[in-house]
Amino acid sequence: MSRPPVLEIPVDDSQQKTSPDNNLTPTETENLETVAEAWKHVIRDVFSTRTDPNIQTNPEDKSGRTLDNVNIRTTLQICSNGGGPAIYGDSEVVPNNSNGGGGKTTSVLKPSPSVGISLENLLEVPIGGSGKNGAAENGSGMSMMDEAWEQLSRSYVYFKGQRVGTLAAIDTGGETLNYNQVFVRDFVPCGLACLMKTDADVDIVKNFLLKTLHLQGWEKRIDNFTLGEGVMPASFKVIQDPNRQKEVLQADFGGTAIGRVAPVDSGFWWIILLRSYTKCTHDYSLSELPEVQRGMKLILNLCLSDGFDTFPTLLCADGCSMIDRRMGIYGYPIEIQALFFFALRCARQLLKPEHDGKELIERIDKRITALSYHIQNYYWLDFTQLNNIYRYKTEEYSHTAVNKFNVIPESIPDWVFEFMPLRGGYFIGNVSPARMDFRWFLVGNCIAILSCLATPAQATAVMDLIEERWADLIGEMPLKIAYPALEGHQWRIVTGCDPKNTRWSYHNGGSWPVLLWLLTAASIKTGRPQIAKRAIELVEQRLAKDGWPEYYDGITGRYIGKQARKYQTWSITGYLVAKLMIENPSNLLIISLEEDKKIAKPKLTRSASWTC
Repeated sequence: MSRPPVLEIPVDDSQQKTSPDNNLTPTETENLETVAEAWKHVIRDVFSTRTDPNIQTNPEDKSGRTLDNVNIRTTLQICSNGGGPAIYGDSEVVPNNSNGGGGKTTSVLKPSPSVGISLENLLEVPIGGSGKNGAAENGSGMSMMDEAWEQLSRSYVYFKGQRVGTLAAIDTGGETLNYNQVFVRDFVPCGLACLMKTDADVDIVKNFLLKTLHLQGWEKRIDNFTLGEGVMPASFKVIQDPNRQKEVLQADFGGTAIGRVAPVDSGFWWIILLRSYTKCTHDYSLSELPEVQRGMKLILNLCLSDGFDTFPTLLCADGCSMIDRRMGIYGYPIEIQALFFFALRCARQLLKPEHDGKELIERIDKRITALSYHIQNYYWLDFTQLNNIYRYKTEEYSHTAVNKFNVIPESIPDWVFEFMPLRGGYFIGNVSPARMDFRWFLVGNCIAILSCLATPAQATAVMDLIEERWADLIGEMPLKIAYPALEGHQWRIVTGCDPKNTRWSYHNGGSWPVLLWLLTAASIKTGRPQIAKRAIELVEQRLAKDGWPEYYDGITGRYIGKQARKYQTWSITGYLVAKLMIENPSNLLIISLEEDKKIAKPKLTRSASWTC
């Protein structure tokens, strides 16, 4: 089978500000118009193929899904490798018999009611549109995309006349609690939506980055204990100070959060969004500001500090991430490890070597090499590895041990054996002495793909697993934050009888529409956009009609969450970012990293303490 030709993406140096000390090199693929042109050819092939009588049709694909005309796996993969081309992946293609032979192949997209019209519009739009065309309509006749943009504009938070973020939710139907604040992790999909739209709205992202950086410099005291300098706030809000008669910012570093846990992920998301802003705007001046460089260094020093750890992973407490309640993720949760790796690689591109920057860059290089090895080998689970763990011996000693963490095979939960397909795999939730958390967590797995923490083979296997276990992980409303749910005695012990995290609700197996953007990005990067399009179609059937809720309950995500807020901003922007990427896949470059060959094949050196 012949491979379609490689699409070379030229770089226009005149549109970039060069920075000799910046590792975000101008050789990365920047020309979005070329990618849009590539999609135009793909779309034209779709319509020419539909009417070609020589192409054999198959009513079902391998997973049993009905296709309109051709049994095809979409093969377009946008590779964000530094200066590398965007290429077609190694998926199925069909022969184009109308071209007179010669072995030429054509790669086509599966027709999609939700995005097909928008893709067709790319034939007229120079670079993918703002995402407002071709979307599903709500009950009022307004397109779902139009409504999403309108709801996003309603959520903007102003400080001294400037937009500095978005409210977590604009639902007026219940007690505000902390949903009237700007959350760092919540704003990330909002910021990405603003960056990805045609007329990129970069000001709000820049203001957000600078305001949260300003808050990082505040003294962070909880009771009589002071937090580390590098801790970023979980959230902040704008209040009117009656004494000084002016607006002031009020930040939360975990002191008012449930469980009083400081957010480990906020600093990582801040660095990732800073890199996305720089990638989109080519504005290196922001990341090169001394205070921005210092802010990154404070975050990194906090995470890279020497201690008693024998693992390169980051030790964390329950409640330190998107799962901000007790859910048994204490230890080394995959979400934090993947975000840690992603942030390290982004910081590696943004840090300047002046002063102590060179030493910090060297520490980053060592850590990401060790971290990638650790995660790829000890967190990875597929059918073969599951069978190996099932046959583990225990009480092994010395460097020849196979069962390095002394995991007892009897501790493997029964559900894993039924859940694990022959095709596919995933990174498990946690690994520590005598413990492996076999649960599936979507955020960690998708971030591992986007940051290239996952090898190409592992990234493909993760997408295979999603297809094989679609009903379990996607269901009727995408998509599960964790699988499976904790129930019965296990729920009582692990969650502390948490009434909000009952089985198949909230963090305990609930379905979160915001995660759609992560699934879409991972799908495009692995050359499987049909997975994202299928999930988007499910979201478009209900999300806007249900009032953009925060999460859904039930085994398949059929019911609106029992305590879910309506008009949740990141549910809105999760959909927006997914649509903007599927309509213009070059937007993936804003949030995706290329593979680093030095990490993939590290140079192993003998330890200085080694003795013969």
